[in-house]
Amino acid sequence: MQTEVKDKPRYALVASVQLPDVSDVEFEASLAELSELAKTLGFQVVQTFVQKRSSFDRTAYLGVGKLEEVSMFVNRGVRSDGPEAGAQALESATVEFDALLVDHEISPSQARNLELAVGCPVMDRTMVILEIFHRNARSRAARAQVEIARLGYMAPRLREAAKLAGPQGRQRSGMGGRGAGESHTELDRRKVRDRIAELQREIIAMELERKTQRARRLERQGLGGVSLVGYTNAGKSTLMRALTGSEVLVANKLFATLDTTVRALYPESVPRVLVSDTVGFIKNLPHGLVASFKSTLEEALDAALLLHVIDASDPGFLRQLEVTDEVLQEIGADEVPRIRVFNKIDHVGDESEQAARTAELQQRYPGCVVMSARRPEEVASLHAMIVSFFQQDLVEDALLLPWSAQQLRGEIYSHCQVLEERAEEEGSWFRVRGEPEKLRSLHAQLNPGAQGREKEYWEV
Repeated sequence: MQTEVKDKPRYALVASVQLPDVSDVEFEASLAELSELAKTLGFQVVQTFVQKRSSFDRTAYLGVGKLEEVSMFVNRGVRSDGPEAGAQALESATVEFDALLVDHEISPSQARNLELAVGCPVMDRTMVILEIFHRNARSRAARAQVEIARLGYMAPRLREAAKLAGPQGRQRSGMGGRGAGESHTELDRRKVRDRIAELQREIIAMELERKTQRARRLERQGLGGVSLVGYTNAGKSTLMRALTGSEVLVANKLFATLDTTVRALYPESVPRVLVSDTVGFIKNLPHGLVASFKSTLEEALDAALLLHVIDASDPGFLRQLEVTDEVLQEIGADEVPRIRVFNKIDHVGDESEQAARTAELQQRYPGCVVMSARRPEEVASLHAMIVSFFQQDLVEDALLLPWSAQQLRGEIYSHCQVLEERAEEEGSWFRVRGEPEKLRSLHAQLNPGAQGREKEYWEV
C-alpha cells in the first residue's frame, strides 16, 4: 500500500513599515497582496508585523523594538498543528520559519542586517516577485527576460554576500581567470555583466523574429488584434478562454500567466480578430521587470484594441486600475483604443448589490463593460462589441468571381463579410463588406476592369 507523500509546509512571516503618506486602506491592500504573492510561492503566512515610522530604518528597515519582537517570535519555538495560517492555530509541532517577507524593496545591507537580527532568511517584495516570475516562465524569451531581471537584482548584493562569506571573498591574485588583485566578488560581478549582455543579445534576436512572425500573422489572419491587459489575477485568462473557446491556463493565483498567449476570437468574425493574454501588472513592479518584459507587453503596443480587465469585486480596484494605467503609459500603450472591462461582478454580493455596483461603475466610467467571464450572455455581448469595433471601418462593395477563378472563393469568405451571393453566367457575384485595402487587392486578382460593372449589377 502506497502512502501519499505531502510537501513539507513552508512557513513565513510578513513585515512592513507604514509611512505617513500611505493611507490605512492602501497599506492593508498591499499587505494582503504580499500574502497572496507568498501563497503563490507556497508559503503559509503565520504572522504579520507592522510598524508606523516617518522613514525606513537605514540599518535594518525595522526599528530596534520591532526587530526584537520579530526575533522573539522566530526564536521562541512557535508550534503548529495544521494548514491554517495564524499564530492562534500553532499548537503541537515546532515551526521553523523559512522566510521573513518584507513589503518593500530594501537595500542589500538592510536585508543582511535584518536577517542577522531576526535569525531568519529575508526576502523583500522585489525578490518575491522575481522568484514567482522565475518559477512560472515557460518560453525561452520569458526565461531570458527573468534571468536578466534576477541578475540585475543580485549584482549589488554580491558584496554583502562576500561579507558573510569571510576571507575567501577578500582580494587575492593568482590563476584561474582572475587578473592581479581581482577578488572573487569582482569576478562574480564581471560574470554577471557578461551574462546580462549575452542574454540581451539573445532577446534582441528573439524580438526581431517575433516581430516578423507577428506581422505575418496579422497580415495573413486579420486586421489586427485585441490585447487583454490588467492587474494580475483580474480574470484575464478566464476571459481569454471565454472569448476564444481555448484551453489556456486559469489559476486563482498571482502571475499565473507570464508568456503571451494568442488565440482567434470565437465564433470567428470578419475580419478575423486575434486575442492575446499578457502578463499581469502589480503595484511596485520592479523597474527591471518592466524593462525585461517590455517585449512581452509589446503585444499591447501592436494591438488595435486593449481590453483593460479590472476585478470589480476587489475593494482596492482603484489602486489596481491606476497601476495598470501607469505601466501602459510607461511602455507607450496609453494611446491605444481601450475598453474598460470590470470582471467578476458575480463575486459582488447578491443581485441587488451587483446591480448597484454596475450602475456605479457605468456612471463613473462611461462606455465601460461590467460583466462576469463565467456568464455566456455577457461574454457574447462583449464579443459583439469587439467585432463591431473592427468592422467600423469596413466598406461595402461588389465582386465578380469568374468560374475560372473559384479557387479564390475561400479568400473572399476569409477576409470579407459576405452579404449576398448570386450565381450568373459569368460567375459568382458577391456583395461584401471588407477592409478597403483588401477589397482593392481582391479586385486586382479577380477582374481589374470589372469594378464599375459590379457596382452597377447590384443597383439593377
